[in-house]
Order: sequence, then C-alpha cells, then structure tokens
Amino acid sequence: MDQPHISIRPATPQDVDVIAAITKAAYTKWISRIGREPLPMTVDYKAAFLKHRFDLAISEGEIVGLIETVPADTHLFIENLAISPDHQRKGIGKILLHHAEHLATAAGQSKLRLITNEWFDGNVTFYERHGFVVTGRETINNGVKVDMAKRV
Repeated sequence: MDQPHISIRPATPQDVDVIAAITKAAYTKWISRIGREPLPMTVDYKAAFLKHRFDLAISEGEIVGLIETVPADTHLFIENLAISPDHQRKGIGKILLHHAEHLATAAGQSKLRLITNEWFDGNVTFYERHGFVVTGRETINNGVKVDMAKRV
C-alpha cells in the first residue's frame, strides 16, 4: 500500500461544497446495494457544518477525505468518515480515525462511537481492524444498522 503524506486541518465554511462532493462520491457505490441514497448523501452540509466538527485530510494540496465528529456526554461520535474514491485503500481512513482518537482524548472522552450499515461491504471489518467492537445491530430501512464503539 502506497501511503501518501497526509495533513489534517479543520474545515472552513469554504470547504462545505467539497465536503458534500467527497461524501457523495464515496457513498455513490452503495446506492445499488441498498436501493436508495445512503443517508450521508442526503445531508445539508451547510447546516451540518454549523453543528458538527469537520476535519479534512489533505494530500498534495488536495482534500481527499474527511471525518465529521459530534461530541456527546459519554463519547465522541463519528458521524461520517468519507474518502474520495481515487484515494481509498491508502490508509487515509486509518489516519482520520487516529485523529478522532486524539480529539476524543483532548475532550476528556474515553470512547468513540459510530454507526455503519452492514450492507456496506467491508465497513464493519474495517472498523474492527481499527479496534472498534460491535455493540448492537438493528434492522431498519431494509438494511442492518451496526453500532460500534472503541475505547481510547
């Protein structure tokens, strides 16, 4: 695996359109699998930007991925992790998850949580490889929502 040099920076309001575009590109492959647009593709990112933290992965001056986090009472919630399709499988997701661990620790949290769709082939395995455990499953919208958590 060719690991690019990645820097991470907080998103600015000027990045909202790129956040939406990367998310759409990253999730488009799942439309045929689940029969609808995945929820992250339906978000109003201008509104989400005002409520959530977005951090961007930058490679050679290009935004190639993002992580969206939301603080909660007992954990830091990962709302979205999206990598541009041209840059997937290069370790960028791992780098962004590691960044989320630092954010959680800095906020005094000892746990990360997230939800993924079991029908997104490989997602559960990806998160398990990075220390997350399945804490629950629920059938909704003709799919299976998988709750996952990791102690940090």
